[in-house]
Amino acid sequence: MATLSQGSRPNPEHIFNVLNSYQHAAALKSAIELDVFTTIDEGNHRAQQIAERVKASERGVRILCDFLTILGFLVKEDSRYSLTADAELFLSRRSPAYMGTIVGFLGNERHLANISRLTEAVRRGGTVGETGHNREPDDALWVSFARSMAPLTVPNAIFIASLVNAAEGKPCRVLDIAAGHGMYGITIAQQNPKAEITALDWPAVLEVAKENAQKAGVGERYTTRPGSAFDAELGIDYDVALLTNIFHHFDRETCVQLMQRVHEALKANGKAVTLEFVPNEDRVSPPTAAGFSLLMLVGTDAGDAYTFSEYQKMFRRAGFPRTTLHPVPEGAEQVLISEKTR
Repeated sequence: MATLSQGSRPNPEHIFNVLNSYQHAAALKSAIELDVFTTIDEGNHRAQQIAERVKASERGVRILCDFLTILGFLVKEDSRYSLTADAELFLSRRSPAYMGTIVGFLGNERHLANISRLTEAVRRGGTVGETGHNREPDDALWVSFARSMAPLTVPNAIFIASLVNAAEGKPCRVLDIAAGHGMYGITIAQQNPKAEITALDWPAVLEVAKENAQKAGVGERYTTRPGSAFDAELGIDYDVALLTNIFHHFDRETCVQLMQRVHEALKANGKAVTLEFVPNEDRVSPPTAAGFSLLMLVGTDAGDAYTFSEYQKMFRRAGFPRTTLHPVPEGAEQVLISEKTR
């Protein structure tokens, strides 16, 4: 039986707040869609000014901005709203680090529908949706991912480029599996003028990656291979294979199968670079990585957020005897590097 510390009493406020926390996501999504943060950053600090600029009601804007203040995205003083440091850096379009586009994927209606059926997913042990296997094209969802999530990748992509010593400028062939927006391979190519990138994904998704490669000035060294990571011809003799946020979609056996294909595609001493949410062995910490399992429960047939020891076992079975773990500085994800020794 749970015990209470001296002087404390049971309080239902935490229960109330958790059950109402969907309001937090809805408020932030609306503010991004209305471009409230950019409007304030442009010098419109009062509800009336903001409302006129975003073409909304003053009452609606005032209530929304008050709620955003409660959430810590705005500061309110004498009826004037201003941005917090996080909001100014990440949620105003005036900032080069703007990442408001991520609402297009994280706020996708499919995710909301999946989580609304969590009770059914718990009973079943997997998603109740029709596309939980993630083995076939799903253009609507993954094109949304490719177009929305690129800004969120910048710190991770720069860290991965440093781990593979991209700045040394040595000739390097990179296979980017499930490339999505392509920014991980593109970042390596930007830092290494001798790097050649091969991106693998569904055809519609690869169109987004090619656009990004052209914008980044590396289009001439960026080729694509349309198809499934499990069926498409990967090629051979790669120095680096990138596997960013793909393993969590599948069960352990499927992860091993994919990693075996990667092993065959790499040259001797080639490196498989995995980016993932990796919870501690207790599976409840740290919160962001550990909590990712719930998203996989409602969105996939058998995916999970795997621990480091689980990845070590899977990758060893695939032919990689040793895997090292590298936490992304100030990030929620970790990079795993597995080297092919034969």
